[in-house]
Amino acid sequence: METEQALAAHRGVSRIPDGADAGPPRRGPARVGAFLTVLTERPVSLYAAAVLRIGYGLLYLVFLLREFPYRDEIWGPGSPWTPELARELFDQTGWASILTLSDSRPYFETCYALALVTSALFMLGWRTRVVSVLFAVVVASFHARAIFMTDGGDNLILLMALYLVLTTCGRRWSLDARRTRRRASAGKGESSSEGSGAGEFRHQLAASRRTLTAVLHNCGMFVIAAQVCFLYGSAGLYKVQGASWGNGTALHYVLNLDLFRPWPELSLVADEHDVLIAVACYLTVLVQVAFPFVLFGRLKYPVLTVLLGMHLGIAVLMGLPLFSGAMIIADAAFLPDRFYRALGQLLRPVGRWAHVGEAEATARGGAALVPPQPTPSRR
Repeated sequence: METEQALAAHRGVSRIPDGADAGPPRRGPARVGAFLTVLTERPVSLYAAAVLRIGYGLLYLVFLLREFPYRDEIWGPGSPWTPELARELFDQTGWASILTLSDSRPYFETCYALALVTSALFMLGWRTRVVSVLFAVVVASFHARAIFMTDGGDNLILLMALYLVLTTCGRRWSLDARRTRRRASAGKGESSSEGSGAGEFRHQLAASRRTLTAVLHNCGMFVIAAQVCFLYGSAGLYKVQGASWGNGTALHYVLNLDLFRPWPELSLVADEHDVLIAVACYLTVLVQVAFPFVLFGRLKYPVLTVLLGMHLGIAVLMGLPLFSGAMIIADAAFLPDRFYRALGQLLRPVGRWAHVGEAEATARGGAALVPPQPTPSRR
């Protein structure tokens, strides 16, 4: 998150004239003022928001494509959790789903196709303001339609989809950002012919819109960070209360659950190392409990690395790729924008080389279409 860096940029030391009474230090009000300035001036963590948009859009798109052969059994009219049962649950919980508006199969297939298109457009960042709302509706509808038919990995995706509606997640690495750059380059040199009164009103309206956008975005990113911290902290504190986590045997029982063993041989190989199992138990609890307290220092980078390895292990050993992917993407929100800018600088030469290679291949292909010209003989 970029909030602490933005706060540091707004801090300053005011000079007091000679002979004036300095008075007691007012660090508290100054920090509050700096925080409010950062909150209302500009959106923070724009690259992190873009990574969340791309990650969750791609993850849900892959999820829907993966379950495409089983879509009728999970969400369709042929599901064991029938539309009538879903409506009865909605009456108790207050949920709603566009999938229960009709029980016909063509309607369900149309909704499924629109969900695939919406996920793809959200990932690409096309008309993100509108598509983000549609994506949240899609995720909420599919989640509510068959809440007992999935593995629970879509719970976090649902929360993040709702939070991302508040953010300007299409400002970076999106089709919207590309269109904005093209419009800015095309509009260079154009002068406004409006009157002073109309121009001032338009300027004030634009400033108010920027402030509202920045406040909503920053609040959305703060809620996302708080959600992830609460998730890790509560999970770690819950594990501390268990005796199996205290004696380092919890993962042994997890690896021997038939329901979460996609590759039993691999689980048995991992279960043979008792010391590593105990170390992994203690490290998991320590990292989850300490996560909310290491976010504003360099210690968060090794913690995020350990969490990445933990989620990859969950995806492989327990067969929960959707949950692991959702958590890995959520952890990406805590990486600063300078990390993503540096990553973009590293990947830019690769894209440039690919573009040059494509241009050379095109040139060679064009040259191959030209018949060879006879060379004049010298006499």
